[in-house]
Amino acid sequence: MRILLARHGETPWNAEGRYQGQIDIPLSPVGEAQARALGERLRDVPVTRAVASPLSRARRTAELALGEDRAGMLQLDPDVQEIAHGEWEGLLASEINEKDPARLRAWREEPDTVLMPGGESLRQVLDRSWRGLVRATEGLGADDILLLVAHDAVNRVLLCRILGLPISKLWTFRQAPTTLNLLEGPDVEHLEVVRLNDCSHHTPFFGEAKHRAL
Repeated sequence: MRILLARHGETPWNAEGRYQGQIDIPLSPVGEAQARALGERLRDVPVTRAVASPLSRARRTAELALGEDRAGMLQLDPDVQEIAHGEWEGLLASEINEKDPARLRAWREEPDTVLMPGGESLRQVLDRSWRGLVRATEGLGADDILLLVAHDAVNRVLLCRILGLPISKLWTFRQAPTTLNLLEGPDVEHLEVVRLNDCSHHTPFFGEAKHRAL
């Protein structure tokens, strides 16, 4: 089977560098354009199944990526929604640094040790998102294609597990808005990463901007 693991398009809070978490922030006009570009890229790809986070930025990205004719196939799964940042949600990194500097430093240097204040740890996110991935792939055959639209932290922890990396290494690669990661394998436990952070449908080579949140 093949899995197209995508991230949602840009939101106003992404552009500002605010931690979104599970606050339901919609796509910005830029994010909508990115998702439409993803749809153009996937127009002739025979997607068998489509699953997205229920947060509107991921759901809308998936709808635009599928196009009107295929949008009705979309299923929503709360297990692949973004990490709950708790008290950090809606704040800039500079604001978090003023009130919670030690935890912010740990999040950047030892993210696997952090439990978000009033939120989740990366281990909790991996456990639920892997459960969601397994559920999304149930019954898929060798020639089937799954489109899964999720979030930055979710994609990173899933990719860490597939690549055999500890989740402490999730900052060693990026997940751009509406990026595509292509995974292939006979089943969910034997996946290979064929493409990583491919956003060529909207961003030129060397052109990807690094987001300030997460």
